[in-house]
Amino acid sequence: MKHLLGASVSLAVLTLLGGTALAADCGIASGSVRILSNDFDVLKVVADGAKECAGDKVTVTANLTTQHKDLQVPALTINPAEYTVAMVANNSIAPLLNGDLIRPLDDLIAKYGQDLQPNQLIKVDGKTVAIAFDANSQHLFYRKDILDKAGVQPPKSYEDVLAAAKTIKDKGILDYPLAAADKPGWDLGAEFVNLYLGTGADFFEPGSAKLAINNENGLKTLQMMKDLTQYMPPDYLTYDANEMKATYLAGKVAMMDGWGSYAGSVIGPDSPSKDIAAETVLAAAPTFNGGSIAAASLWWDGFSIAKNISDEDATASFQAMMHAIRPEVATQHPDVAPWLIKGFKPGPAAVGVIATANGNAKPYPMLPYMGLLHTALSNEIGDFLKGSKDAQKTLDDIGAAYAAAAKEGGFLN
Repeated sequence: MKHLLGASVSLAVLTLLGGTALAADCGIASGSVRILSNDFDVLKVVADGAKECAGDKVTVTANLTTQHKDLQVPALTINPAEYTVAMVANNSIAPLLNGDLIRPLDDLIAKYGQDLQPNQLIKVDGKTVAIAFDANSQHLFYRKDILDKAGVQPPKSYEDVLAAAKTIKDKGILDYPLAAADKPGWDLGAEFVNLYLGTGADFFEPGSAKLAINNENGLKTLQMMKDLTQYMPPDYLTYDANEMKATYLAGKVAMMDGWGSYAGSVIGPDSPSKDIAAETVLAAAPTFNGGSIAAASLWWDGFSIAKNISDEDATASFQAMMHAIRPEVATQHPDVAPWLIKGFKPGPAAVGVIATANGNAKPYPMLPYMGLLHTALSNEIGDFLKGSKDAQKTLDDIGAAYAAAAKEGGFLN
């Protein structure tokens, strides 16, 4: 069974961490740049950077939407493709590779990619299929003032998180000290993935698409997810990552496992809550079940260029994206993300991602059938958290849903 990404981005960098038809100063003669992207801060910065290249003979448009993964395959399958650029990450690139919908970038890199670093080049079978521009991970955000008031130490494990939450609640400091992105859908599936990675176990049998989570590690992962909910607001199943962040900034919770990509908007100078920003500490994702692995998945964000477009549009799109991720962007926006861009010096907002990477966290699995498992997790765990089925039944249902999808996709017989 082919692993789609033979080479992933190295995160070691985190520890070091007009007149002649030329558009702006991007060097683009002509073309159409059409970007499809997820919607969060760092991607907005990149998309806005690409838009600077628009001119008399160059158009640049961007559709930033949380529904991008549902749109990308049909949008890039038509010829010509609806979009010329797909912003991608570990998981979202897999369907595009499976469908042969993105083009190798090595020729364009040779002409226009002089500022790219080796660890930005995502390769498959020796060919560069995407350019990574930042690293990302979920990690612990906590209120130092609240933990100090409760007399508890900063948690290192999820067991510590539970103990700290109990103390905070028992002392009447906060009724609901925790928040998580448990909304049924992608966020809920990601919560399981993060915790299960912390066990050190594999999701699949080696060299196979056969699922391997129906075991003690799977049961313990579900139980921890359930245990955490007793310290969350009653409507926790409505919280996606953005709602969780809003609840934290409103001062309603003391701890959350949030994304590094929005750490800057929580603790930075533009934070909507200066008091909470001042008391927020960013730390590594907690460990789980007595292990030493930070229970989170490591990610990269980047871009690919569509295959079913003209060479003119492909060149214009690559040049616009090179402008959007030039070294000055990291200098101008140091707190938006842990950039993988040349010359980036990590600031306070990158601390949590760096600590998680240094805590032996594992990359999100870049396998063609991982998305099928993620969908099954997303659809089946909500009923368990609501108490309408037990953990073993939940794992059985996840296995059945995954097996049906994997057989339909040709990954299982």
